[in-house]
Amino acid sequence: MEKLIEKKAFILLLVIVSLAFIWLLLPYYSAVFWGAILALLFSPLKRRLEAKLKGRRNLAALITLMVCLVIVIIPVIAIAGSLVQEGTSLYQRIRSGNLDLGMFVEQARMALPSSAKQLLGHFGVDDFSSLREKLSSGAMQGSQLVASQAVNIGQNTLHFMVSFGVMLYLLFFLLRDGPQLASKIKKAIPLSERHKSNLLSKFIAVTRATVKGNIIVAATQGAIGGMAFWALGIEGALLWGVLMAFLSLIPAVGAALVWLPVAIYFLLTGAHLEGIVLIIVGVFAIGLVDNLLRPILVGKDTKMPDYVVLISTLGGMSLFGLNGFVIGPLIAALFIAAWTLFSENKGNEQES
Repeated sequence: MEKLIEKKAFILLLVIVSLAFIWLLLPYYSAVFWGAILALLFSPLKRRLEAKLKGRRNLAALITLMVCLVIVIIPVIAIAGSLVQEGTSLYQRIRSGNLDLGMFVEQARMALPSSAKQLLGHFGVDDFSSLREKLSSGAMQGSQLVASQAVNIGQNTLHFMVSFGVMLYLLFFLLRDGPQLASKIKKAIPLSERHKSNLLSKFIAVTRATVKGNIIVAATQGAIGGMAFWALGIEGALLWGVLMAFLSLIPAVGAALVWLPVAIYFLLTGAHLEGIVLIIVGVFAIGLVDNLLRPILVGKDTKMPDYVVLISTLGGMSLFGLNGFVIGPLIAALFIAAWTLFSENKGNEQES
């Protein structure tokens, strides 16, 4: 009896200190999260370097960290800085009246044939004055959000630098000591070796496939869309490219929410060549990237249905923000893996 009480008390203590530790990490959870994700992604490179350097873990981890800085972290910071600058400039132009987005709606309305206007009126979407106000208000709010983020980053420079330092510091030690730490975590999980191996392998496969696949697809689509906008002389090409990259993280929605309305506007206002070029780029370049690369990079390794990926991505991003495009599918994959193991155990017990 005393041993049972002692065991329950110890489990309760374990739960309490674990929750307290998680609560302690919450202010820097993004830094910890991305440090762990980057360590998982770059661990194969670190292992190869360690083998070539004859077991020198510190040097291998340091070189891997430098590679990660050069090809991932520094480009992301540079793009984010340019995006904030462009968003702030756009906000100032809209606020000063130099850029009137409602004018584009009016131009599109005037270019519509009378039959199209009557059709829109039949469906109750002929109130273009309201649409102009909503578009101008939405653009103002969006650009103001980007501008306010720039101000927040400036005001919270110390917090940002501390978070960035925490991520790099943690990344180095996770790269260096990752295998040992993973072995301890695996040993602490109260499951059989087969179940632990299945769950951990699923966790690693889904994390790598989701991050690598989604980021490669998003970056490719955003780059193609941004360059197309720049070549066609559309203002804010970087801003629109980043927006297309962000939307491409959501399966079945994608970058068409940005480029298609612009192409339609070109066609309505007589810029037929620009509209046709943008449609060709959108369908045969941006669309094919999503249709070809995403199943290869994401679906093949996650082995999850598209609708599960879609719902888990949307749910994850609504709960966790941008981090949710990784957290959502990861939770869904572990949910499927855990219930698959449970059903297999039930089947084995019934057979025996």
